[in-house]
Parts: sequence; structure tokens; C-alpha cells
Amino acid sequence: MKSLMQQMLGDAWTQLPPGLQAHYRPGASTDVGHMDIECPGFMQPGLWVLGWLGALVRQRGRAIATTVDKTEAGPRQYWRRTLRYPDGAVARFDSHWELAGGNQLVEYVNPWLGLKMAVQVQGSQLCYHGVCYVLRLGRMRLPIPEWLALGHTTIVETATGPRSFAMDFRLTHPLLGQVFRYSGAFESVDGRASERPVSGSSLPSA
Repeated sequence: MKSLMQQMLGDAWTQLPPGLQAHYRPGASTDVGHMDIECPGFMQPGLWVLGWLGALVRQRGRAIATTVDKTEAGPRQYWRRTLRYPDGAVARFDSHWELAGGNQLVEYVNPWLGLKMAVQVQGSQLCYHGVCYVLRLGRMRLPIPEWLALGHTTIVETATGPRSFAMDFRLTHPLLGQVFRYSGAFESVDGRASERPVSGSSLPSA
């Protein structure tokens, strides 16, 4: 069985270092680590609206203990993220992936709103680039240009060990600049670990 990432990358899958192959291995898997979440103050009202829609995370913070459970069901991969803030607050951010042909996927944050991204291996890194936002209405998929919404998405993932990696997600609007970023360091562990305490982990430099 091949994971969705293996299907998208094809032969390029073999170019990924072990830390990223462990992150995207087939079947159920879990990553544990810590994240920083940052955004400018003027984005806070918008984040509450986006959080209500199931997109992004409302609360900023540093060294947020994070668990990511992944499962696959047919042509979809489900991501269930649990963030535990130092003040005791807990946030959830769930989504699912669907293949969109070639090296592209759509990540849906609710039944009708998604983000189409292209994925490619660059050197030893895995890089995502936003293509457009997607509005799903029944069988229709309506593309929305990035500049009409939150801006351009980039994600860079870098292996840091045989079962560990660092990631950096950014949203950059052509007029407003960087409007959202989360970055962190994770380790891939066996099985599901939603209730497992997260040990200390260092974050990559900004």
C-alpha cells in the first residue's frame, strides 16, 4: 500500500530522507512535537472567523505541545491536530486531503472549503506551493485566486533525523505581507498518540 504522498511524488519519493518518509508512511501514524504560531495583530479578528470555519488556529503562542494523528480511508487522508497551550487551553484543527491529479492535492478544512497545493522534492526538502483556494459546491470545484483570500501558501519540511523533521508554514498576501505562520519540530512515533504527553523539543530558528 502506498500513502497519498507516495502516489503524488512517484519516483521522487525515493529522494526523501528517512525522517520525511517516516512522516508520510502509509496507514495510521502520529507525529509529536512543539509549534510556534504567529500572526500580526490585525489578523486576530479574521482568525476567529477562520477558526469558526475550521481553518487555521485562532490563538498565537510559542512552544505549543502538538500531536498530529493521520489516518487513511480510501482516497482520503485525515489529519487530526491537537494543540495544548502552556496556559492549559486546548485547540483542535482537523482537515483531510484529496488527490487532485499529478503532484497536486486539495486540503479541505470543512465540507466546502479547501486549498489546492502542488508538492515537489527540492534537494532533500519537501516543498508545498499554493495553487488556489477551492470552493466545493456539490460536484463543482470553483477555484478562488490566492490574492482574493489569505494569499500565497508555502510549506517547507526538512528532515532532522531518521524519524524527525522540522516544518515551516507561511501565508503571504501580496498587499498585507505575511499574515500567518506556524513552524515546529516533530518526531514520528508508532501508533496513535493523541493522549500521550509531549516531551520537550527544540524549534527551528525563525
